[in-house]
Amino acid sequence: MLNDSPGARGSLRARAFNGYVTLASRPMMAVLGRGATVAPTLLTAARPGVNRGLSAISPVPRGTRITQVREFSGDGRVYGEWVHEHDVYGGRVPDPSTGRKVIYYIHGSGYVICSSRTHRGLVARLGRRAGMGAFSVDYRLGPEYRWPLGGDDAIRGYRWLLDQGFDGSQIVIAGDSAGGHLALDLLAANHRDGVAQPSAMVLFSPLYDPSFQLACALEESGVKDPIINARAATGFLRMYTGDADPDHPRMRVRLSPDMTLPRTLIQVGAREVMADDARAIDRVIREAGGEATLQEWPAQGHVFQMFPYFTPESRRAVHEAAAFLASPDH
Repeated sequence: MLNDSPGARGSLRARAFNGYVTLASRPMMAVLGRGATVAPTLLTAARPGVNRGLSAISPVPRGTRITQVREFSGDGRVYGEWVHEHDVYGGRVPDPSTGRKVIYYIHGSGYVICSSRTHRGLVARLGRRAGMGAFSVDYRLGPEYRWPLGGDDAIRGYRWLLDQGFDGSQIVIAGDSAGGHLALDLLAANHRDGVAQPSAMVLFSPLYDPSFQLACALEESGVKDPIINARAATGFLRMYTGDADPDHPRMRVRLSPDMTLPRTLIQVGAREVMADDARAIDRVIREAGGEATLQEWPAQGHVFQMFPYFTPESRRAVHEAAAFLASPDH
């Protein structure tokens, strides 16, 4: 069992990493936390550099094969990439006729930065340990595109997999941060439209409330996240959500007992201001009759699974997530 106390001590390396990140980000977070905003044009200009930096510290395992996807499906596009082992599937993309499962990955980062490229290392490590290939979707980001276009793309990407011949029982979903919220939106859309649900789901540091009210309340209670300032992050989220009603069913996703829900594993760092979002998702899945397991990892920050060089807990967490996805129980 994990010690889920927010004050529990993680590894020395994880604590050192958290301390460094806190010091490095403190000046910018102090400015943004006082209500200063980042111009959309500045964010757009800075995005490539931020993405390159994240890619550099989240390495891709040797032997990983990448196959780009640029297609049109239904009323829109499907962009993303297959991430798979060079010696699996004969070097080709995953084939539904083998009967093997595939991961459908939905990346996070506030709907405004990151891509399949920044998360390639995490997706590759997760797929390698689970023995699966993965399709990592690229959905439209703010501020160029607004809610709910990113969610529409995530839904379309899943249905594209079904169109390729994969059955819902062959698909497992994984996602982090805002990708966790998009995964819930996808489940609700599948139920509404009578589309087969995935067989399992893993969420890393998932977002439940895009208005960030839960995160702000947790921060005000005294939780100090080493990575995220909740007040500052609210401004970034609004570059995508705009003036969307926080209670709209695609913002605050509703799950109900008449839904078929996949077995779900949720992992969150115990120091995160988004910890209550993870707890809320765990609760709404259980209240809807689904099966969920919530793990709170001591002394870990946001999506720590991306950083195996900086926190040894990353490897253990990804190993547990992969074992869950590969379980024959679903």
